[in-house]
This record gives sequence, C-alpha cells and structure tokens, in this order.
Amino acid sequence: MNVSLRQLRAFLAVADQRHFRRAAESLHLTQPAVSRLVADLESELDVRLFDRSTREVVPTEAGRYLEQALARVLDELDGVLAHARTQADPLRGRVRLAAVPTLAAGLVPPCIAWCARHHPALDIILRDQNQAQVLDAVRGGEVDFGLTVEPATVEEFDTETLMQDPFVVVSPPDHAFATRRTVPWAALADQPLVLLDHASGSRRLIDAAFAKANIPMRVVLEVGHPHTAFRMVEAGLGITVTPRLSLDALRSGLVTAPLTPRRGRAVTLVRRRARSLSPPAQTVWEAFRDIALTRT
Repeated sequence: MNVSLRQLRAFLAVADQRHFRRAAESLHLTQPAVSRLVADLESELDVRLFDRSTREVVPTEAGRYLEQALARVLDELDGVLAHARTQADPLRGRVRLAAVPTLAAGLVPPCIAWCARHHPALDIILRDQNQAQVLDAVRGGEVDFGLTVEPATVEEFDTETLMQDPFVVVSPPDHAFATRRTVPWAALADQPLVLLDHASGSRRLIDAAFAKANIPMRVVLEVGHPHTAFRMVEAGLGITVTPRLSLDALRSGLVTAPLTPRRGRAVTLVRRRARSLSPPAQTVWEAFRDIALTRT
C-alpha cells in the first residue's frame, strides 16, 4: 500500500470542510490538486470515501471511520514531529547526564545554574552515581554523557579532559597536619586513613600514588561518599585524602592542606565512542568546559 501523508491530510481537510474548494484553500493548494489527492487515496484503499453532489460532500461510512481514526493518529504524529524538531534546537530539550559524587557536588551545580540562567528551555536530568555506574550508564545509552574521573580504559569512549583536580589531605584541627601549609605524601605513612571505596574513580589513583612512592597504607575505614569520610574525620577516626573539588561538601572545623608532590585526577567528560551528541546535550557539554575553565 502506497498512501502518502499529503493524501491523508487532503482527505481530512475535505472531511472537515465538507467542500473541496474550502479544503483546498485551507491547505494552500488548488482544488484540482486536492481532488486528485483524494481520488488517489480512494484508489489506493479501493473504497469510496465521499458521496459527492453539486451541493455537498459527505463522508461515507468508511470515510467517517477513517476521519475519526486519522484525526487521532495525525495529532500524535504532529506531536512526535514537534518534539523531534525541539531536539534539533541546541537551546531547548532534555539532557540526561551522570556524574560521580565529588563532581556532582562540586562542578555540576554551577553548570546547571548557569544553564538555568542562560538557557531556561534546557531540561537537565542528573544521576549521582559512582564511577562504575556512570560508565555503565554512558555505555548503555541511558545518559547523553558522563562527568567522571578519566576511565582506566578509554577505548570504548570519547573523552575530553576538563581540568586536573589535585588531591588534598583533610584532618581534624588538633592533628599535627593542621598547622602545615603542605603535607608530603610520605608523611601519610601509617596514618589511619578513611578513604572512598574502590567503586570511586579516585581510589585507584590514590592507591597508585601511595604505591609509586612506596608508602605503606593503613586504611581503617572505606566509605562510599566524601561527605561520610569527612564526618568520620570529625569523629576522630582518622584523616582522609580527597580531590580538592570534593571540599565543597566540607564543613567548618576540619583542616585541609595540599599534598606534595602534586598528584590528582583528570576530570573528564565521557560519551559513547563515535556517537554524536544531540544539539542540547552538546550545549551542556560545552557549558561544563567553560565552567571548568573558571574553576581552574
């Protein structure tokens, strides 16, 4: 069956107007063109759709059924096409992203706030997840892109590094580190450490920094979120090593110091390899790039 959208719209116009000339005017077509479209549709369906006379055009029973059914279908189609058009607008549409907790708290809020001010028609949906979950969501197409620590393997992703986020040490105010402007990694030897667990992208980098300097680690607690680690440090259970951006969740009372030599993580935008972003997602991706420059 070879039925065109133009034929269906011509049929609906005639059924609505009960007149070929008025239907043609509503469609900005000539009357012969509309007559031909309706005749071709009748021929394709092998059914008469209108009873015609010199005074009126009245849908047949088949025409009335088709009119009722098509009105719903074409309304839905118009809605689908309108939504598709919005996806081509870089300043309008829905963007889904996932971010690791330390970045969801530190870098994501100013970016979403900037987009809300400058591009209010963008609808941004955030998933706050650990590193492995963010990468799975990107890999599976559940989100447009992710904000994370540079993956250990990048072969299946397209990535863009936004900034380097150095590690710092966080200690209670009565700790020996509290009065130091910087703390060498070597000074952390045998200190009681409260660290994020291995679901965090930062943990493998922290472990690697200790291993590279041949510094023994004494991990007393592993937690899932920097906020929890800070509360454990407040309780006197140890100190923590964390990325600087995670300090947005730090409450007053704890003391921070940069670690030397400087080591950190690469804050990275991640998307599926060889998959283009929608125009609105590209807008948000570029907004993250600009916000990261100001934080750097």
